[in-house]
Amino acid sequence: MEHKSKILLTAVNAKYIHSNPAVYSLRAYAGTELLPYIEIAEYTINHRKEEILADIYRKLPGVIAFSCYIWNWSLIRSLLPELPKILPGVDVWLGGPEVSYQSEELLQAHPMVKGIMIGEGEETFRELAEYYCDQQDIAGKAIDTIQGIVFRAGDGGIHRTSFRELADISELPFLYRDLRPFENKIIYYESSRGCPYQCSYCLSSINKAVRFRKLETVKKELLFFLEHKVKQVKFVDRTFNCNHAHAKAIWDYLAEHDNGITNFHFEISADIISEEELQILAKFRPGLAQMEIGVQTFNQKTLQEIRRTTDLDKIREIVERIRKGNNIHIHLDLIAGLPFEDYDSFINSFNNVYAMSPHQLQLGFLKVLKGSYLYEKVSEYGIQYMEDAPYEVLATKWMPYDKLLLLKQVEEMVETYYNSNQFTYTLRILLRAFPDAFTMYLRLADFYRLHGYSLMTPSRVYRYQLLLDFAMDTELVQDKELLRQVLTFDLYLRENSKSRPDFAKDLTMYKRTIRAFYRQEEKDRCYLPSYKECDSRQLAKMTHVEIFDYPVWEADGEKCIPKLESPVMVLFDYQNRNALTYDACYSVIGIPES
Repeated sequence: MEHKSKILLTAVNAKYIHSNPAVYSLRAYAGTELLPYIEIAEYTINHRKEEILADIYRKLPGVIAFSCYIWNWSLIRSLLPELPKILPGVDVWLGGPEVSYQSEELLQAHPMVKGIMIGEGEETFRELAEYYCDQQDIAGKAIDTIQGIVFRAGDGGIHRTSFRELADISELPFLYRDLRPFENKIIYYESSRGCPYQCSYCLSSINKAVRFRKLETVKKELLFFLEHKVKQVKFVDRTFNCNHAHAKAIWDYLAEHDNGITNFHFEISADIISEEELQILAKFRPGLAQMEIGVQTFNQKTLQEIRRTTDLDKIREIVERIRKGNNIHIHLDLIAGLPFEDYDSFINSFNNVYAMSPHQLQLGFLKVLKGSYLYEKVSEYGIQYMEDAPYEVLATKWMPYDKLLLLKQVEEMVETYYNSNQFTYTLRILLRAFPDAFTMYLRLADFYRLHGYSLMTPSRVYRYQLLLDFAMDTELVQDKELLRQVLTFDLYLRENSKSRPDFAKDLTMYKRTIRAFYRQEEKDRCYLPSYKECDSRQLAKMTHVEIFDYPVWEADGEKCIPKLESPVMVLFDYQNRNALTYDACYSVIGIPES
């Protein structure tokens, strides 16, 4: 096949650690004959536009195809008018969920774009690549016979070809034969496409045909990840456990073939999970899996309006079952700005989800996606949203802008203080001083705003100090020394800090006791058996001993923490950590009488 135009598949990711499986799937499916003529270029939204343009120019493509999503569309759109200036004659194609709807309007608005690939793109791109590499009919594939495209013809007219049937995803090639492009990045993997549910805000609800990759193929591919000790594999299946047999087979396989390293992320519907599936999950190594569960709201009218079938009591029950196993990271989602959810209703939703004690609570904001059912109801709901991607809600009939701003501030505090898992015990103590969790984070946000404090500082000790100042400033905590010691416990659970914060207890009188402990540990190895080659000085550097007057490790947000009859030592072991929270393992040790 004579090469006429190199095709540059271009991805703009949200973060460096992300990859774009779409462009890799398109290239792989195009086949070995076309492979030499297809190149992949990946950037992030943090790259300057000038940097991306310069890099694209150096590659000298004849065709550029962008993978378009809500997180990158604004940047891609700003690149489009510049491309013909530096690469005259280049053909620009778009694909992805951001451009698969209202495609004719997009082509009218962007005259430099040749065409748009609609929906799933593997077969469409292969035929398009054949067309460009030969400029002749390939097995009858002139451009106007390629299904699933909207394109600008030579006469300037815009044409749409016929709909392309959905792919058999078992026929798609495996993307990760060569792991070098994905070093230090999250691996995305799909064992199914489509979703059986009809949530009105989601594009996956438009086509309810769920297709599953053959289980034997999935197992072979998962084994590849396990054998190569990939750090994390994120399943992109919209509802991983919608087919029980499929989910059970994969979870069973992972339990049996666990390599002790790889973590697998799943998006699941908790209220449909079966007892048999729960028993499989209970066998998982701590850290083998994390489950993302979309709760979205506790407002029943809202759930009905967004066409979401959810049993909230069942979700609560299942989350509690999984959480008590202490082996699976739980991530719960809420969406602000949904129809029929006002400020008070959202506070109720937040407090209900918070009470479920997830390891992470994502407070997201509604995105009004073109092509979704909710998009058609914007006027009815009185939704105001941003004109540019990601089309985030600004106000609704039920939720004014000023209330959404408050939720934004709460979201920042939750992300910093709760989702970091760095202030776990302190937050439990603080919560006792407030009527509910939402009020605590709202008051904390007010404290930051009123004093002009910033969340941008990289210093974690700074955030600890502000949390202490917040409690002291509002006189929320009666026992100030207890709070200081809980903060100290949280700090050393995560970090072997040799620079002591001002709020930490003065250990001058305990220095001799601590040195004696390490000398004894060098002989006996009672608490640190994995540090076999370390002497007492090395042990003191690699671990940490703190003195506490309160059993702060018992803080649970409900019962009071009485002062101990006598102080104790707590030894923090940083070589051994909790697989779910990354907390250091610790031992409570009585101080010997002198």
